[in-house]
Amino acid sequence: MFGASIGRGAMRIIDAMVRWLAFGGISPNILTVIGVTINVGCGVLFGFGEFFWAGIVLIVANLFDMLDGNVARLSGRVTRFGGFLDSSLDRLSDMVAFLGIIIFYASNTPQHSLLNVTSAGIGLIGSVMVSYTTARSEGFGVKANVGFLQRPERIVLLIIGALSTVPNSNSFFANRMPQVLWVLAIGSLWT
Repeated sequence: MFGASIGRGAMRIIDAMVRWLAFGGISPNILTVIGVTINVGCGVLFGFGEFFWAGIVLIVANLFDMLDGNVARLSGRVTRFGGFLDSSLDRLSDMVAFLGIIIFYASNTPQHSLLNVTSAGIGLIGSVMVSYTTARSEGFGVKANVGFLQRPERIVLLIIGALSTVPNSNSFFANRMPQVLWVLAIGSLWT
């Protein structure tokens, strides 16, 4: 009940933002490019081990991903190019986040871990493959929005893993990115 109230409140805010952007004449493609640019910053933060801040930036970046399509629909600016751009840059956004995580765990730091590099690499491959197989099946006229970990679920898990990464914390819930990476790796391949 409480979660549904939060969801409704968040949707009201997002709907207001969409209306403001659509009627303000903001191009949905500009929102898409802004979103991927912010995601590149997220990947850089992951690469430097600033996981908590990367999680915050990931939330902001994906707000733009939620806005661009809605602005296009409301303003009557839905185009094939816009759909292609959005889909392509979503893949790029996913890859730079995983690449940043891989760079961090592969670097010469106390957290260096071949296991974490492997799980992040498998997560990256699985993430791209889910998107690719969905696009290919839709190209054949088959709807394929099924599976355990679609893009929104993968993003939420990355955010949870990132925000749980708090230096010098002994909490059971802290520093769960390695576990999240394995869930992403296995779940993406399963999807």
